[in-house]
Amino acid sequence: MRNINTKNSLALTNQLNMQSLSDLFEKHFKTPVIALQSIAQSGSNRKYFRLTGKNGQTAIGTYCEDAKENLAFVRMTEHFLAKKLPVPDIYVTNLTENIYLQEDLSDDALYLQLPADGQPFSEQLTDLYREIVSNLAQIQILGAQDFDYSICHPLPEFGHRSMLWDLHYFKNFFLKLADIPFDEQGLEDDFERLIAFLLQADCQYFMLRDCQSRNIMLKNNKPYFIDYQGGRRGALQYDLASLLFQAKGNMPHSVREELIDTYLQEAEKWTTIDRKSFTKYYYGYVLIRCLQAMGAYGFRGLYERKEHFITSIPYAIKNLRWWLDNVQMPFEMPHLRQALQHTVRTQQFEPFDKNKGKNSPLTVTIKSFSYKKGLPGDNLGNGGGFIFDCRAIENPGRYEAYKHLTGMDEPVVQFLKHQKSMEIFLQNIFSIADASVENYIDRNF
Repeated sequence: MRNINTKNSLALTNQLNMQSLSDLFEKHFKTPVIALQSIAQSGSNRKYFRLTGKNGQTAIGTYCEDAKENLAFVRMTEHFLAKKLPVPDIYVTNLTENIYLQEDLSDDALYLQLPADGQPFSEQLTDLYREIVSNLAQIQILGAQDFDYSICHPLPEFGHRSMLWDLHYFKNFFLKLADIPFDEQGLEDDFERLIAFLLQADCQYFMLRDCQSRNIMLKNNKPYFIDYQGGRRGALQYDLASLLFQAKGNMPHSVREELIDTYLQEAEKWTTIDRKSFTKYYYGYVLIRCLQAMGAYGFRGLYERKEHFITSIPYAIKNLRWWLDNVQMPFEMPHLRQALQHTVRTQQFEPFDKNKGKNSPLTVTIKSFSYKKGLPGDNLGNGGGFIFDCRAIENPGRYEAYKHLTGMDEPVVQFLKHQKSMEIFLQNIFSIADASVENYIDRNF
């Protein structure tokens, strides 16, 4: 009964959020909302909705329970807009109810432009990244001018405590969950050496904290930065490393080198840059960002079982392998290097060979059904397969905006992706079905 009450409470909360955002939209735009679509969550607990008005106006509605995080994002945005930096406009806020409306920058995120495995990194995409790294330099340097870091949440700077949190994130949620061997005391000593080195860099700039392709939107071919509510004072190198070493970025190192030069050329227009010093610390920041990402993939993927985080792990390991083969730090980190060597040698995250599936005679059929009407028939005479009860998933048909849609419609797809319980439910199904499918393929069923 407690689980049922919790589910009903979450559904009621969701309805209240949607109604509050609709009211805010109608008050601001002076027109009723005719469509409200959930937007899938990624690595946070914030809830996003796209609202459309009768006269075609659109806005992104945001709900977040963390009042300090909301205030940080709104105040940061106001500061950046005053400096004409490329961030979304904030239309209206109701921070008492933890909601606000911001500019709709479309669904065209930078990550949708990234090449698939084996595809070339085009010159057109490189040109887009040139513009992005130039804009990044501006928001870090110009955005830092007269910035009130007291609004930052949870900390005002990317200092010792923040770095140690990230490194412990990697240790506790990746190394331990993946069962990678390491010497705990030796690893902690190496963490302290790495932090002491990184803090020698110039750390007087605005650091977006999560500068990656999912947080860069393209509207009318112009890039905008979003989701910087975790921003704080820090080094220039961190955000650039985050952008250029994103796990699924598939960016050749020659392009990275070219973009670093483009970035520095732009940064030098606004501040004095010692290129030798910048380069000295840059690959240390590449490392700590890669480790933070591995911690996130462990927590969101191995612990919360979110699929796209799990599938990012092999790409992140590829970045670590490149770092180990190409970077020599000016101090020793033997225990960390040993843990990283174990990580890049593990085979547990290697993806299933999809070529086996393409060449297999196996066919998998998925059917929906109603218990009242009876289970699907066994037309092939093979005894059927798995049956999963989906009634525990929140039903979009209970909401007015979705009553006349089906599961083939994108708003319903996004609504279901938005539900945390849906992702957990699917992962449990995948873990059962995938093992059987791979076994049947190997046995030539």
